Amino acid sequence: MQATWNGHVIADSAEIREVGGYTYFPRSSVRMDLLRAAARNDSDLKCPHGVRFYDVAADAQINPRAAWSYEAPRATMQQVDHWIGFWKDVVVK
Repeated sequence: MQATWNGHVIADSAEIREVGGYTYFPRSSVRMDLLRAAARNDSDLKCPHGVRFYDVAADAQINPRAAWSYEAPRATMQQVDHWIGFWKDVVVK
């Protein structure tokens, strides 16, 4: 399965996990050089799973907060601890 945006493959892995309607990729399969940590907002700080959003950046274009990771997940999200999920204009297929 791949996650792509703006013609770039951001993640590529046969080992994915689907939780809550989203597909998560192991961090080792994600091009972290295309992700930049986004500033945390009040909603992020209230998240019980320690969410960290990332902007996806490629070819001088930015897709803000289009990726995320749970960095202190509770039991319900433990299976995707530090894995990366995508949304917005990122295509996962």
